[in-house]
Amino acid sequence: MITEKEQTFEEKQEALEKIARRLEEGNVPLEEMIRLFETGEALYRDCLSTLDRYEQRIEALSKESEQ
Repeated sequence: MITEKEQTFEEKQEALEKIARRLEEGNVPLEEMIRLFETGEALYRDCLSTLDRYEQRIEALSKESEQ
């Protein structure tokens, strides 16, 4: 799932959605299910971290524009 090049937020989000759909199908072998879950969890945490950084940037820009 994760490539050598850095994925964009949108690519990570799309990969996470694909993992969720695959897991929802229900016919995934246990080992693959665990691997998909771990990959999905890492993507989820990374997306949250990215959103937090963007939120901080937006707040900083808003404060600058108010001054």
